[in-house]
Parts: sequence; C-alpha cells; structure tokens
Amino acid sequence: MREGSLPRLIVILGPTASGKSALGIALAQRFNGEIVSADSRQVYRGMNIGTAKVTPAERALVPHHLLDITDPQHPYSVAQFQHAGISALNDILLRGRVPFLIGGSPHYIQAVVDNLAMPQVPPQPDLRAALERRSLADLLAQLAELDPLSAATIDRNNPRRVQRALEVCLVTGKPFSEQRAAGQPLYASLLLGISWPRPELYARIDARIDERMQQGLVQEVEGLLDQGLTHERLDALGLEYRFVSRLLRGEFADEAEMVQRLKYATHDFVRRQLTWFRKDQRIQWIEGGDRMVEEAEPKVYSFLSVMS
Repeated sequence: MREGSLPRLIVILGPTASGKSALGIALAQRFNGEIVSADSRQVYRGMNIGTAKVTPAERALVPHHLLDITDPQHPYSVAQFQHAGISALNDILLRGRVPFLIGGSPHYIQAVVDNLAMPQVPPQPDLRAALERRSLADLLAQLAELDPLSAATIDRNNPRRVQRALEVCLVTGKPFSEQRAAGQPLYASLLLGISWPRPELYARIDARIDERMQQGLVQEVEGLLDQGLTHERLDALGLEYRFVSRLLRGEFADEAEMVQRLKYATHDFVRRQLTWFRKDQRIQWIEGGDRMVEEAEPKVYSFLSVMS
C-alpha cells in the first residue's frame, strides 16, 4: 500500500525530561488529537512520580490511552504493547481524530511504527530459571557474543529484557535483533524528536529528579513494597525505582548520595537513548524550549495536509 493512502500518525519522541508530554498535549489540542503513551513504565498502576506520568489535569485536556492498564507485579512485554497500541490508534482513527504516539521507549515506538514481527518464542521456564541464577554482567557478556546489536541497544540495567533476548537467541539459534524484522507499515508516520544541548538536558534531568524526590518518590516506592512488589521486581522497573529500592536496602550512605548517583545513571541512560534515536534518519529534530510548539506545528500541519 502506498504511504499516501495509509492512516496518519504523529510520533513525538526524545530523551527523558525533553518535554514530550507538554509538546504532545499542545499539538493534540491544536489538531483534534488523542495521545497513546509509548512508555514502558507508564502502563503500570501506582507508578506515577517515578515515571513522570501526566497528571489528571493534563489528561483532562487531551484523552490519553495506555496509562495505568496493568499491575506492576506483572511484566508487560513489547508484543503486548504493540497489540494494545495498534488497537488504541485504530480506535482513535475510527472516531475521526488524529492519533499521537508519544514516549521515550524506542522499542515500543519501533514496534508500532515499523510494525515489527515479534519473535514467536514462548517462555522457556527451565531456561529462564537458569538465566535468572546468573549475574547480569555474565548475561550481557554472552549476549554480546551471540547478538552484538541487541547487546549494544538493550536496556543493560533491566535483567528481564536481557534474559528474554538471550532466551530467544538460545532457543532459535539466531540473533534476537534479526527476528524483529519490519513488516508492511500500518501508518504513514511523522516522527518528531525533541533535541536539547547536552548540558541543558542534564540540568533538566537533575531538576526533575529533585522534584520527584520532593513529590514523594521514596514514599511511592515504599507503597509499592507494601503492595507486595519485591526489591528484585523494582530493579526491573527503571532507574528511579531501582535506586530508591537500593536506598531502602541500605546500599547508600544517605539519600543525598543516592540522588547524585541516580542523576549520573540517568545521564548515562539518556546517552544510550540518544544513540538509538540518532540512528533513525526519519526523525525530524526540533529544538526544545519555549518555541518548540511553534516549530513543530507547521510540520504537523504540512504532514496532515499533504497526506489528506
């Protein structure tokens, strides 16, 4: 099918703390849009502060989808997101509105935009149990041997993701990265990325972490533990939850040390996010700041007009 005949999709992506949500809400208001979250952690209920989830007031401005749809006790896969995301986007289109896919999880975005064929390998309980007994460093070393591309781009702090990639490699005998081939696109997509000078982006990250601590990030993690989440599960739910979990386990001298270490780790994570995004030549980058809405708006208008 020619791209011009495909439904239109606006994608807003970028690193942590770049302003994706604010830009997405502003554009969706201007273009009769609704937002589908492409964030691997905002799908979980009860994880609001650590994921910078949009507030109820922001949700009242524009309909949001795929927020708070599952319990954090239960891992949510890229394949699950792909199915739910495509369903939500198609529902928006059926109602005559413009779909916006917004987030910073590259695998989630790619799964939808490129209609990836996901590896059809069911979980292998015995193999998975064996992988879980090994150190993360050991798993990453083996993944680097079997699938260098996956090892270079995967969330290296997420044991579950690494275990799954290795599981697929070992069961099929093929690299995990080669089994996620792009299919026929379902949408004509405009990819807009938000770019900041690195020092400014790091300053935004640091300010956001300080704000999250003031909002009660530690108390949010304590609440998740009270609900039955284990520290091991928190380790897989992103840097904020991992570092606060470690703080509660006494692995830092004090809260100030934890916060500083979290900031450095987030800077490193953002560098890897940007490495992934910069490989995609389809992304049109706009400068973050007070004028990003004015810079993005004509691009969206032109795209929607040409595709009409």
